Amino acid sequence: MKLNVWRRGFSALGLALALLWAAAVGFGASPALNFQTAEAQVGGAVPGHVHGTTSDSDIWRMIRRGQTFDLSGTGMGTPVLIQARGEQWRAIRNGPLSYWGGILILFSTAAIATFFAVRGRVKLKDGRSGRVVPRFTQAERWIHWFVASLFIMLGASGLLIMFGRYTIKALVGAQAWSVFASAALQAHNLLGPIFIIALVILLVNFFKDNVYQRGDFSWALKGGIFLGQHAPSWKYNLGEKTWYWLMFFAGLAISASGLFLDFPTLAGAVVQLQIAQLIHAGMAVILVAASLGHIYLGTLGVEGALEGMTKGYVDENWAIEHHEWWAKEVMAQQDTPVEGAPQAIGAPKSASAH
Repeated sequence: MKLNVWRRGFSALGLALALLWAAAVGFGASPALNFQTAEAQVGGAVPGHVHGTTSDSDIWRMIRRGQTFDLSGTGMGTPVLIQARGEQWRAIRNGPLSYWGGILILFSTAAIATFFAVRGRVKLKDGRSGRVVPRFTQAERWIHWFVASLFIMLGASGLLIMFGRYTIKALVGAQAWSVFASAALQAHNLLGPIFIIALVILLVNFFKDNVYQRGDFSWALKGGIFLGQHAPSWKYNLGEKTWYWLMFFAGLAISASGLFLDFPTLAGAVVQLQIAQLIHAGMAVILVAASLGHIYLGTLGVEGALEGMTKGYVDENWAIEHHEWWAKEVMAQQDTPVEGAPQAIGAPKSASAH
C-alpha cells in the first residue's frame, strides 16, 4: 500500500517535470524569447530600433554636424537635436562682423575729420549771386527727409543692438542695458517694414538722374570737391551717384534680409535666418559708414548744399560751381517761378524735366 503511494507520487512528479520541460522548449523556440537569435539580428546593439551604447560616437558625430535623424525610431522623435551652425553664426557675428564693422565706422569718422581739418568747409568761390536755381521738388524733399529720418532711427537702434553690449552695458549695467536693447529691438522691427516701402519710393523717384553717363569720371579725375579744382558734373556727380547705387543694392539687401528676420516663417530653415542676419548687419554697417560722409557733405561740409533739400532751390553760383552741366541746362529753359522760393530773389528757371 505504502509502495503504491510512493509510485504514484514519483509518477506525478515526473509528469510535471515533463510538462515543464516541454513548455520550456516551446517558449524557447519563440522569436520573442530567442535571445541568441535577437542578438544576431541587431549585431550586439540594444534591440527595438533604438540607439544603444555601441553607437554613442555615431550619434554625437551626427549631433555635432547638425544632421537630421530620428531619436526615437518611431517617427515621433526630434529630427535635429543641435543646430551646430549656430555656433558658427555667433562666432562670425560677435567676432569679425562686429570688429571690422566697428573699424569701418571709426575709419569713416576719422576720414571726415581729416578732410575737415585739411580742406575745411567748401565755400562758394564767387559768393552768392542772389539768383536761385530749382533743384528738388517738394515731393522729392518730403520722401528724402522721411527716408532719412527712418534711416537714422534704424541705424541708431541697429548700432545699439550690435555694439551696445560692449559700450552701453558697461556704463549703465546689465539691467538697464536689457531695457535699452529691448526698446531698440522693438523699434527696429516696427520701423523696418515702413522703411522698405519708403526706400523703394525714393529709389524710383531719383533713379533717372543717377544713371552713370559721360563726364562722370572726369569729375573724379579732377578731384571733385576734394582738391579745390573746378569739376563740372550733371545734376548728381560721381560721388552722389555712387551713394545712390550703394543705397540701391545695400538697401535692398538690408530690406530683403530684414523681412526674413521680421517674419521668420518666411524662412525654410534656421540657417537661412542666420545668413539673413549676417547679410543684414554687414550691409547695414557699410551703409551707415558711407552715410556719415553723405550727411557731412550735404550739411556742414559744402556751403549751400543743404538749401537744395530744405528750400528746394540753390544759389546759381553754387549750381555752376558744383553741377555746371546741369545748371546750364536748367537756366537755358524758360523762366518759371521756383517752388517755395521768394520771388524777390529773381526770376529762376524751371527744372521740371530734371
